[in-house]
Amino acid sequence: MTSEKKSLFENPVLSTKVKSANVKIPEILFGYFAGPFGALLASGIFTSFLNKYWTEVLFAGQLDGAVNTFLTLLPLLSAVLIAAGNLTAGQIIERTKTKAGKARPWILLSSVLLALTCVFMFLAPFDDKTLKMVFTAVSYNLFYAVAYPLYNTANSTLIPVSTRNSKQRGLLASATNVAGLAVMGTGSMVFPVLLGLLVKENTPAGTAQTYWFVLFIIVGAVTFTACLLQYYFTRERVTEESSFAVRVKLPVKKQIKAVMSDKFWWIIIVFYLVFHFSGAIKNLSMTYFCARIVDNTFWGANLDANTAAGMTQTLLAVLGAIPMAAAVVFAWPLSNRFGKRIVTFAGIAVGVIGGVIAGIFCDNVIAVAFGVALKCLGSAPASYMILAMISDSLDHIEAKHGFRCDGFTMSIYSSIMVSATPVGQAIFNGISCSGTNAAAITVSYIWIETIAYAFCGALIIFFAVEKYLAKDQSAIKERQKAEAMAKGEEWIEPEERLRREEEEAERLSEEARKAELKAKCEKKGLDFEKEEAAYQEKLRLKRENKAKKRK
Repeated sequence: MTSEKKSLFENPVLSTKVKSANVKIPEILFGYFAGPFGALLASGIFTSFLNKYWTEVLFAGQLDGAVNTFLTLLPLLSAVLIAAGNLTAGQIIERTKTKAGKARPWILLSSVLLALTCVFMFLAPFDDKTLKMVFTAVSYNLFYAVAYPLYNTANSTLIPVSTRNSKQRGLLASATNVAGLAVMGTGSMVFPVLLGLLVKENTPAGTAQTYWFVLFIIVGAVTFTACLLQYYFTRERVTEESSFAVRVKLPVKKQIKAVMSDKFWWIIIVFYLVFHFSGAIKNLSMTYFCARIVDNTFWGANLDANTAAGMTQTLLAVLGAIPMAAAVVFAWPLSNRFGKRIVTFAGIAVGVIGGVIAGIFCDNVIAVAFGVALKCLGSAPASYMILAMISDSLDHIEAKHGFRCDGFTMSIYSSIMVSATPVGQAIFNGISCSGTNAAAITVSYIWIETIAYAFCGALIIFFAVEKYLAKDQSAIKERQKAEAMAKGEEWIEPEERLRREEEEAERLSEEARKAELKAKCEKKGLDFEKEEAAYQEKLRLKRENKAKKRK
């Protein structure tokens, strides 16, 4: 894929469907929401339920000291392979040069890898405890250290290379993060309901395994389709600028030196590390908190214990998701007006208040639900804007050093995102004895994240990169212009080049439409001029209706 010769991606069949110079609705909807949502669906469910599957289904009746040690060490030791997988994926992407870009080709490959490995996780072909542990370790690392890093690093890289327009980039970042949060909501709300309909308290472990396997065949099919959708409805406008700049292979050491000398890069990476790890611990402890800490007699004393716990989890998930969904309406506009830093800080403060309320009244369903709702509302700006803030820091680094560090930075970002779940699992299983220590469950679900929010709020105060953006983008443009002129190439402003490309794409599309209409008229004996006039009249009426609606 790194070859400059004609490759698979020269084939028109694999051309992007996005022709516009600016970000438009189809790109947002399909490329940055529906695509990531489906691709991340398996990992979103794993965050809340994989540990439950291990402890209550796969190793049911075998949960002794050896298995508990295995479940603690597996995710912890796998974090090393996961980090290596993400760093490797970042460098592979950084060295990829195709007509499709550098990240999008790996989205396409991930459509197969993610689908297969998420299903493989629930194959469970062995009854022997030792063989189960071996198979679990292999399948777990195939997903988390191979397939998921490749997809997630490519997915994260798409935001910085999508466009130079900071506002449009913020919108895309919001859409992608809404997708990620929607996946978590689906894992917390929809999946427990489906699982509860199939798996009851007295369902045999073998039957439960079959149900899990069937459910993830469906998830795998959704994943495959979503990755294809994301590939076709994305475009790397910033990568395309490379045709006007000198392309050099950047040593990893040089990239590391550039990013680690920038204080804003450090601030946003540490912010995300603390923010995301604390959230991962909260999410994976949720099922245990709902089953063992909250007073579920709120739903009726005679209700099945699993059903009552599932209803509590669904309630908390819904009341957490509603504020997050509502925040989409104001998080992006407020960030454009007041700045990402200020809006993120204000949200974090609200989140801390919600966490304190939930922690004080941790056994009361209503109080916990209210606190969780506040905490989720407060976390929304940070969740939606994190990729946009990272992208701003990357532009700042490019302005200072003359090269981009998307691949390395997004491999770090993806390493944090992917390893948060396994490391969180190890920490949770270790301190709670695989979910049997009540005090540790409460700390994991409420207090770790609340304290982390307070730390993140203090940290984000110093993230002032936004005030440099206009100057940074001007410097980048001047450098590109100088490089193009040094090579004897005509310099065209990126905005003008994209505008010309969009006009050309529209011209070719119009020619193709007319050719199809002519062929249709010849086949059916219709008058081409008459049919064309009717089509143009429809367009005119459509434009008039749009104009009236604007008024």
